[in-house]
Amino acid sequence: MNSAARRIGRTLALVLPVVLVLSGTLAVTRVPWASTATDSQVLTASSGTASTKAGPRAPEDALRKRLLVELQEKDPGVALTHLQEATTKRPSLAKHCVSIARDLGRAAVAKYGAAHRAQAFSRPVCDTSFATGVAAAQ
Repeated sequence: MNSAARRIGRTLALVLPVVLVLSGTLAVTRVPWASTATDSQVLTASSGTASTKAGPRAPEDALRKRLLVELQEKDPGVALTHLQEATTKRPSLAKHCVSIARDLGRAAVAKYGAAHRAQAFSRPVCDTSFATGVAAAQ
């Protein structure tokens, strides 16, 4: 009898976590996160008394916003130089360098039009991410 209980316990110990993970995964995939549903269909974690004041911004988001503004006010070369300086000064930002440089490339095409004109500002920052952003914006 003792071995049967032990076998059932082992089986549950192996199967239960898998069932919980799968049911949680399926529950999340059924939520309309990215749909254009009306507000009544979207699930939220707040109680409806949410503040309209934004919380503190992540450092990489603040850097991205600052560099995009700088690109509009000056040029992409200045923004890319400041991106390189920021990632050198704060190595924790280096993992976001690729996506920020790509966004700068897209913004450069939006500002300067033709890809060859935007590409002229390319710098060796984050490999070829700026160029990838320029090419993706075409």
